Amino acid sequence: MNPVSLENPQTLKARLYDYALLTKFKLASLVVFSAAMGFMTAPGPVDLSKLLMLIIGGFLVTASSNGLNQVIERDLDKLMNRTENRPLPDQRLSVNEALLLCIVCGIAGVFMLTYYLNIASGALGLFALLSYTLIYTPLKRITSFSVFAGAIPGAIPPLLGWVAATGRFGIEAWVLFAIQFIWQFPHFWAIAWVLDDDYKRAGFIMLPTGQRDKGSALQTFIYSLSLLPIGFMPFLFGLSGWISVLVIASVTLYFAYTAYQLFVDQAITSARKLMFASFIYLPVVQLVIVLDKM
Repeated sequence: MNPVSLENPQTLKARLYDYALLTKFKLASLVVFSAAMGFMTAPGPVDLSKLLMLIIGGFLVTASSNGLNQVIERDLDKLMNRTENRPLPDQRLSVNEALLLCIVCGIAGVFMLTYYLNIASGALGLFALLSYTLIYTPLKRITSFSVFAGAIPGAIPPLLGWVAATGRFGIEAWVLFAIQFIWQFPHFWAIAWVLDDDYKRAGFIMLPTGQRDKGSALQTFIYSLSLLPIGFMPFLFGLSGWISVLVIASVTLYFAYTAYQLFVDQAITSARKLMFASFIYLPVVQLVIVLDKM
């Protein structure tokens, strides 16, 4: 590991910044938000000490997954404009240093989820880490099915939050899982549409047909529209009331409309609108379920 001088604030700041890039700090924070929403959706009073352990443990596991992904893809990241300046391809961090950081984060995160919450939470965290790293990551250069494989660990956070709060898997937990699982398809395909040229430089096959065409746009629209019936499930299973139904229906229709625009014109500008709509959709849906429960 390269030494970091605590007497040089600039060196330390640069190293911490690279660690944040390696672990995708912002993305990890969004993942933890989903887990926290799942925790707060569960019945009963919110145990703040358990919620804190979930946030820290979940963040560490997610950081480990993101970092290991970059370790594995470091040579491919050199080929893409958006990733060529990451710490590993730019050689600001060594592979050993990055690997050590990721392993420590992963072990610590799974331990916290298991010890301070329950065994099921630890198992979910470990499964998400391993499936994202060992299945989703290598599949990206083989088949567009990788998006399906990645959507499974990607939908675990709200499920993990529920299990952390209740210690059990219930139908309500799987409802939260289903919303995030289906949402990921139009979300990732919108990003893949915008970045298709860059992805192809690294050999990644992300769009459902492998390219920007009517078929990929149609599947994106169908998945976004399928969120409409799924949006009624929190109400049907007693997770929330009518307010959430109305809000979820509204944001889903807007989300599906942006996907329909992409289907009509197959333009990158439409894909960007869909991408930004996806960023809005999930936190709004999760927040309104929690607030409507209160």
